[in-house]
Amino acid sequence: MEEIQLQDIFHMLLKRAWVIVLITVLAVATSGIVSFFVLEPQYQTYTTLMLGKPQDVGTAIEHKDVVLNRSLVGTYQEIARSNIVLKEVIENLEKDMTIGKLRGKINVSLVRDTEIIKITVTDTSPERAALLTNETAQVFMKNVVSIMQMENVQVIDVAQVRHNPVKPNKTLNIAIAGILGMMVSLFIIFLLEYLDNTIKTPEDIEKHLGLPVMGMIPEVQN
Repeated sequence: MEEIQLQDIFHMLLKRAWVIVLITVLAVATSGIVSFFVLEPQYQTYTTLMLGKPQDVGTAIEHKDVVLNRSLVGTYQEIARSNIVLKEVIENLEKDMTIGKLRGKINVSLVRDTEIIKITVTDTSPERAALLTNETAQVFMKNVVSIMQMENVQVIDVAQVRHNPVKPNKTLNIAIAGILGMMVSLFIIFLLEYLDNTIKTPEDIEKHLGLPVMGMIPEVQN
């Protein structure tokens, strides 16, 4: 099997360096244009709710209550994203939005090793994201009382308007595009070299034909 020397690879890449530069620049430029001028910024905010059984004054919180609340987190998550909650949110805010579209903006998660759930909303408007988050939390709390017959949810953090977009990550997109551009260009260079079976140097004759070079005809400049 023919071995490729490191020096050969270096000369091969140097010979077609323009391919690397061209493809990488095109990839970075395309990613930059899409990230800055095509993709719409997405803003995100959240509210946190505490799951806990209301306690009378002087009554200690029992371990079984904590375990019960954690086991019900999945139920709370489904209620927060249910049709009944989302429909009421849309009606209260008088928004021209479908339930499916609103559900796609909402994410409900459990803060690890706690009884706290986080309702996160992502939207193209930071003000609308905060409004939807807080309204969803309020409607959710009301429905938990009627559905679960237990008043055990309290707001900890009210959603704030956040003007720093979470998407797109322009720097990351451009960096990924640059890396992919280089990888694609290297693949193309190796493919072109593999398909190129022409003889260009005396060394190619010895390498491919196994024949010694007896002489060379110099190029005459007119």
